[in-house]
Amino acid sequence: MMSDAARPQRYVSRAGLKLEAALHGFGLDIAGCVCIDFGSHTGGFVDCLLQHGAARVYAVDPGYGVLNYKLRRDARVVVCERRNALRFEPPEPADLVTIDVGWTPQRMILPAARRCLKEGARGILTLIKPQYEAEASELRSGVVADECLDAVLRRCRDDIRALHMSIRAEVQSPLEGHGGNREFVWWLTSEPRS
Repeated sequence: MMSDAARPQRYVSRAGLKLEAALHGFGLDIAGCVCIDFGSHTGGFVDCLLQHGAARVYAVDPGYGVLNYKLRRDARVVVCERRNALRFEPPEPADLVTIDVGWTPQRMILPAARRCLKEGARGILTLIKPQYEAEASELRSGVVADECLDAVLRRCRDDIRALHMSIRAEVQSPLEGHGGNREFVWWLTSEPRS
């Protein structure tokens, strides 16, 4: 892993580098896409989406005034502050939903993300933060213990399958999360209902 200090600042936050690694790793072209970003905060994912050609990004976050000013002024960004992603109703369906949230397990946020997608959408790119999927006994000072990581990720995969979604691809983030937690970006798509 490269240290933060050694990385160029292409995006308003380091989160943009995590999403960029996924877009490149998956070979996903988002040019012209309408995107919704859950957990925008300062806007690392939003910035990355725009720099990769997104036509419009809905920046959804429960906070107020945290989105970077450069993004706030960008006509392609629709600022949706003080909004809970779990109850977000998009003004238009999206080609892609990105997720970077804390404290909310994937099994809770994914149904809300799926509701925002249009028919034939590219899917969902979600940042898996194992510390928010783990049981208390699997954490050591807020970090998922190495011997527990596989079990935590397996449960998360099971939760996704239970939601009738598929993991199309996975990539480990080039940057660690809080406290040194390993993070992953998963590309999810909905399974056809029978």
